[in-house]
Amino acid sequence: MLYNKAAVNRGLRLSFRRERYNRMVEKKDLLELEAEELKNELTALGEKPFRAQQIWKWLYSGELDFQRMSNLPKNLRDLLSERYKAGGLRIRNKLTSKVDGTRKYLFELDDGNIIEGVLMQYHYGYSACLSTQVGCKMGCSFCASSPLGYIRNLTLGEMLAQILCMIHDLNDRISHVVLMGIGEPFDNYENVVDFLRRINREDTLNISFRKMTVSTCGIVPGILRFAREGFPVNLSVSLHAPNDTIRTQMMPVARRWPMEELLAACNEYARLTSRRVTYEYALIKDVNDAARHAEELAGRLRNTLSHVNLIPVNKVEGTGYDKSSRERIEAFRAILERKGIAVTVRRELGSDIMAACGQLRRDTMLGTGKV
Repeated sequence: MLYNKAAVNRGLRLSFRRERYNRMVEKKDLLELEAEELKNELTALGEKPFRAQQIWKWLYSGELDFQRMSNLPKNLRDLLSERYKAGGLRIRNKLTSKVDGTRKYLFELDDGNIIEGVLMQYHYGYSACLSTQVGCKMGCSFCASSPLGYIRNLTLGEMLAQILCMIHDLNDRISHVVLMGIGEPFDNYENVVDFLRRINREDTLNISFRKMTVSTCGIVPGILRFAREGFPVNLSVSLHAPNDTIRTQMMPVARRWPMEELLAACNEYARLTSRRVTYEYALIKDVNDAARHAEELAGRLRNTLSHVNLIPVNKVEGTGYDKSSRERIEAFRAILERKGIAVTVRRELGSDIMAACGQLRRDTMLGTGKV
């Protein structure tokens, strides 16, 4: 292993010390509150109810600094700053791609922990890729976050603050959201569902459920529970293999929920929501990229409401994995198409700024990132 474990441990000890300190001086997070709860909070301070409406509008326009809420009186701004927070998150670093304009954010939380987010521009508008946890428990062998371990779930306020900071920085609307950053969304289920419901509302960000995507490594109970929530959010599943033999070597979660059980849950999700399931498939040289793998994958997905997203895997130091050749990627795609499977090759965005999930955070925690 090529990671500097001592540097990581020092960073984690510092984060925990900060967390203990911050618990002693914890401020209430206004982003955690519903509109009526915010009105009650302001009324308890002796303010008129319309002040809550003003603050709500500021927050969901992306302004999280109370001192810049210019239509509030100075004494109220000072009181809010003293007693409350809005997400408790700041942009620690931002990288912007010179190739395609993709923005990679390194966010620092109140307790000193760091997470990532990515803002991508497409022909249909801006899409935000957000994190749901500080670190991850899942241990996928190709992931930059795995060696750094899991620390905690993100709160509803912290998830909201990610996209609101992006909106403020961008000064434009974000129309699509993907929960595909650091962490496993179904391991933070309640906060994730609350987040999706909150940003869907007309009085917040008014993002359609159909323009949201939740990515999971394959938590079967989470998939089935999510299918019954009653909203048409897109489901993306990290499959990355055509069979359990390969998948269990790459993804420990496959030992708990084998592929047959996983695909059955995904088919149930498609049935209940009428949304096709996207299967993410990172092509890794000499591991899962042969013609026989494409044939086997096509056989498993035949006659299902599904789509395969082929990903030229990002090389991550310490994994031993390398990207498949362009020829193998195209051959894999051609086999799936010939077998009647809907397939695309993911467009590589932000290749010059470590836009792959977890890379900037990893390098920062190891002391090699530019911060």
